[in-house]
Amino acid sequence: MASLSPTSSVADRYARSLHELAAEAGKVDAVEAALGDFETLISESAELKRLIESPVFSADEQAAAMDAILAKAKMEPLASNFMHVVAGNRRLFALPAMIRAFRDIAARERGEATAEVTSAAELNATQEKQLKATLKEVAGKDVKLSVTVDPSILGGLIVKLGSRQIDTSLKTKLSSLKLALKEVG
Repeated sequence: MASLSPTSSVADRYARSLHELAAEAGKVDAVEAALGDFETLISESAELKRLIESPVFSADEQAAAMDAILAKAKMEPLASNFMHVVAGNRRLFALPAMIRAFRDIAARERGEATAEVTSAAELNATQEKQLKATLKEVAGKDVKLSVTVDPSILGGLIVKLGSRQIDTSLKTKLSSLKLALKEVG
């Protein structure tokens, strides 16, 4: 069995605890939505990302900043309290992994699989529907998509479903071609 990184181990413990509390309160979907909204905030704000990732900020600075952000965001109370605890315990660096782990646990409880999809451009509704149908055939169960847009892949998709990854990105294909040309020349 592969050993877990310290971050994923911490993330899994926190995510399981949050899921248990959310399930007891009947708020798994609301907490999952709130965490997704916060994940979007992280991806859209370089300052928030820096606050979460940087060890330079003290616990008090992180807690004060999170208090201000969460008050302004008017987040679901259970998710908000969870983030206060995470900030107070100096575990903000693992928050993105906690959100992914919570999403995975919630999907597993619903009998779904979660696929992390990276695309060069936003997927339209038809593309998402087709991708979900294809992944459902592969996984044998409903698949929820977590889509990230990354223009640096140039085109195509990178799909992570469980332990499998399918990389059809133009960036990877060009890198492979470059390596092949180096071997020939």
